[in-house]
Amino acid sequence: MCGFTAGRRGRRVLVLERSNKVGKKILMSGGGRCNFTNLHIEPDRFLSANPHFCKSALSRYTQWDFIDLMKRHGIAFHEKAQGQLFYDESSKPILAMLLQECDRAGVRIETRCEVERIEADRGFRLATNQGTFQTDALVVASGGLSIPSLGGSGFGYEIARQFGLRVLPRWAGLVPFTFTDAFRELSSRLSGLSVPVRVTTGAQSFTDSILFTHRGLSGPAVLQLSSYWQPGESVEVDLLPDRDVLALLNTLKHTHPKTLLRTGLTQYLPKGLVTELEALWWPEWAEKSLAELPGRLMAELAGRFGRWVLRPAATEGYRTAEVTVGGVDTHDLSSKSMASHTHPGLYFIGEVVDVTGHLGGFNFQWAWSSGHAAGESV
Repeated sequence: MCGFTAGRRGRRVLVLERSNKVGKKILMSGGGRCNFTNLHIEPDRFLSANPHFCKSALSRYTQWDFIDLMKRHGIAFHEKAQGQLFYDESSKPILAMLLQECDRAGVRIETRCEVERIEADRGFRLATNQGTFQTDALVVASGGLSIPSLGGSGFGYEIARQFGLRVLPRWAGLVPFTFTDAFRELSSRLSGLSVPVRVTTGAQSFTDSILFTHRGLSGPAVLQLSSYWQPGESVEVDLLPDRDVLALLNTLKHTHPKTLLRTGLTQYLPKGLVTELEALWWPEWAEKSLAELPGRLMAELAGRFGRWVLRPAATEGYRTAEVTVGGVDTHDLSSKSMASHTHPGLYFIGEVVDVTGHLGGFNFQWAWSSGHAAGESV
């Protein structure tokens, strides 16, 4: 995006790609269909120590601009839940589209190019395994630490530090939780089961599905929450969001007094999950009818269903994280151009910057918007 935006302005552009081919994360994202943006791009869907920074770039190159680009290339797409936009088939057309735009703008791309050293010398001199390049402007679009198997690394942060920019603490975001306590065994037994819930940590809360795994919890709600979670914090799960659980239990007791509680609950939750919770929360009452259950037990269970407190041991880390939270301090960059305040000609865009989107196409939109902002200025 940055390359062909600059190329259209008559700039000579060279893209140095360390990998053997470009766009590997594009090709694997969204299960191979690439969730390329979202209909509801708003600044509050992005995490940053400087929450206002993303507003300028997002407002000047919007989701509608990228959608227009898609339409001009005749690429079919569809909307899924919560405004997420996916390609109808594979994600290959987006990569082909971006490469075609680069070709039209005269952008040169070199793959398998390892940058070994960068020096400030009448601009920037880059020593690489393919020779030395001299440039008056350098854009760092190297991503973060997430998914090292696809090229994730801390290279961009090293460049930032070399030139005196601050780098904020980083952690894995949009990533599953792992557990080492008894919950791991429960989750393993339920592996593959998905349930709509509300999950909360601190002041952040998300309502969506969770997925039980052999190691812990995944699914959209958990991935969203993981970007805000810090080690040692608990996570609360509301298994019946937007319901008055005590009223629900009392209604079941009144209308089906001779029924077992697990039988009544399977109308609202998967049978396997209810069976596990029964063994965990009311084993001594498992074979008692609803009519026999005391009021105090009903109130206690209502609280547990509404606030199941879990303590993740960790996340799966950068190995499977979709993004890296944190990064180059945005206070050291221009929100309009993405340029360094102290080193003319040095730019940082995309994931390497301390701007992290929610799940659902927001991080791709930040890539398009920040790339366009730098391309208009570089």
